Formats: sequence, structure tokens, C-alpha cells
Amino acid sequence: MPTYTYEVVSENNDAPSRRFEMTQRMSDDALTTDPESGLPVRRVVTAGVGIKLKGLKRSTTIDKLSPAATRCGCGTGGHHH
Repeated sequence: MPTYTYEVVSENNDAPSRRFEMTQRMSDDALTTDPESGLPVRRVVTAGVGIKLKGLKRSTTIDKLSPAATRCGCGTGGHHH
């Protein structure tokens, strides 16, 4: 289930607003009030966390005859030194 960030809608624009997170189903309606204070809230759009792993992609093909494909740089076939 995703975690949504909510912000209390403050009548006083100078006051810092309280933010909190709530884990909900995607099919659940967005909250309209703060469960603690009962004040109105709005859902805040935040960036997700991206994870990038190093390594080969599934669609990558390796030419095993290429010198770059082997640790020694000689390739696995084709020509010999």
C-alpha cells in the first residue's frame, strides 16, 4: 500500500503547517481532516524514491568474441595472439 503525505491547511499563512504520512489503499478516498486535530488537510504531491541498480539490463547482449567481453581483453574465440 502506498504512503501518502498530508498537510494541515492553516488559516494563518505565517504559521508552519504540520505534515504527516498515512498508509492507505489506492482505492481509499483522500483524507479531508487530520485524524489528530480534526483540522482540514490536503494531500501533498511528493517525489518517489528511485532505486537504480548497476549492472546489465535484461535486453543487453554480449558479443563474446569482443575483446571487451573478457577480463584479459583477448576475447573468447576468433583470433589468437
